[in-house]
Amino acid sequence: MRNKMLIFGGIVVLLFIALYFVTNYQNNQAVENSGNPYGKENLDQATIDQLDDPNYQNQIRPEELSERIESGEPTTVYFYSPTCVYCQQTTPKLVPLTEEMDVEMVKLNLLEFEDQWGTYGIEATPTVVHFEDGEEVSRITGAHPEENFRAFFNEVVLSE
Repeated sequence: MRNKMLIFGGIVVLLFIALYFVTNYQNNQAVENSGNPYGKENLDQATIDQLDDPNYQNQIRPEELSERIESGEPTTVYFYSPTCVYCQQTTPKLVPLTEEMDVEMVKLNLLEFEDQWGTYGIEATPTVVHFEDGEEVSRITGAHPEENFRAFFNEVVLSE
């Protein structure tokens, strides 16, 4: 009886080890095949799950964002986290809206670039910030109805 338990336990352990390696391999393939816009080898699983999602394209890295803002170019940034429930609710409304309104909005993943919370004074996600001439002009924070985002874009981004 004891030998059977040891054999069964050994099989279970081997299955978990095999599952770990298969999952790790699949994640590495997903990162390699996506073009990985993050420039990092180790991505959080929540980020990996969004790599092919059309709503999470147009990513920007912190150094690119900093250069763009410093250049004075008008820039609208969506600060979000893949694990944020409110971001998961907001993104499917927000991204199609920006496309409809012809607003270029880059996305910065705060799960992958945690140091950017403090850099831009982000207190909660989702947050959309608009910069002009190297300065923040306005922001909208939290999950809002589509009308609020539409008004924000009309008042702040499209009124240039």
